[in-house]
Amino acid sequence: MMSSDLLIAFLASTAGAATPLVVASMGELVTERSGVLNLGMEGMMLVGAVTGFGVTLTTGSMTLGLLAAMAAGMLMSLVFGFLVLTLQTNQVATGLALTLFGIGVSAFVGRGYVGQTVERMPIIFGFDGMVFFSIALVVVIGWALAHTRLGLVIRAVGESPHSAHAIGFPVIGLRYGTVLFGGALAGLGGAYLSLALTPMWVEGMTAGRGWIALAQVVFATWKPRGVLVGAYLFGGVTVLQFHGQGLGLAIPSEFLSMLPYLATIVVLVLICRNPQTILLNKPMSLGQNFKPD
Repeated sequence: MMSSDLLIAFLASTAGAATPLVVASMGELVTERSGVLNLGMEGMMLVGAVTGFGVTLTTGSMTLGLLAAMAAGMLMSLVFGFLVLTLQTNQVATGLALTLFGIGVSAFVGRGYVGQTVERMPIIFGFDGMVFFSIALVVVIGWALAHTRLGLVIRAVGESPHSAHAIGFPVIGLRYGTVLFGGALAGLGGAYLSLALTPMWVEGMTAGRGWIALAQVVFATWKPRGVLVGAYLFGGVTVLQFHGQGLGLAIPSEFLSMLPYLATIVVLVLICRNPQTILLNKPMSLGQNFKPD
């Protein structure tokens, strides 16, 4: 029987593990809703993590650290946007290159931070502020995409950029905006790892969360509430490896460690078996470049 203390600890750990996925996935969801596929999430999260940690360690201000992480993510996404929106490069290849670049840059910049720690993010009612922020983010973005003019225009651009351009919407400008927004949230999600979840810098500390965040968007079929459900599902699976013994699970820790990634693959395979599920909400121009006439 699970004790109340263990249950509370499990829920708190799940929220902590889910929060960076929620934040990063919501940025990618908005980006993809405009028709742009950014596979550079892993690299942007790593750069955000090392930037947020470095600025917080240097200045003593976590607020500055979070803002710097968002700025770093936006800077990387600006490079991505210039390449795919202005120079019309392939979105998949450019995103993969951005991830490799981010992995290298974060490892280089973070060399002097290894082994150092910062003060953990303040706790409110058992959870840190970013947990509440991530839930509010899902609500606000879901409402904005469904009920505001900007949200409807972003969705229209993602469905048919040529039609949107024909009636006067600035397709390239809007896509730049969503790409920068996605980069800011990717940087913020990365900073959560180094400032709250484990308040220290470790090379490669995202451990594939950028890729899981990308999968979350597909798992959620581009719906914000689906991202929240999926992130907490994967977060719960992730923390099972730490609470498995207390929960009485006689499962090898190595198997529990691979569960989040195994669950990601299984869910994506199950969803992709039914193309109608994917096509129902997938932006029709996703991954396709647009060049104004």
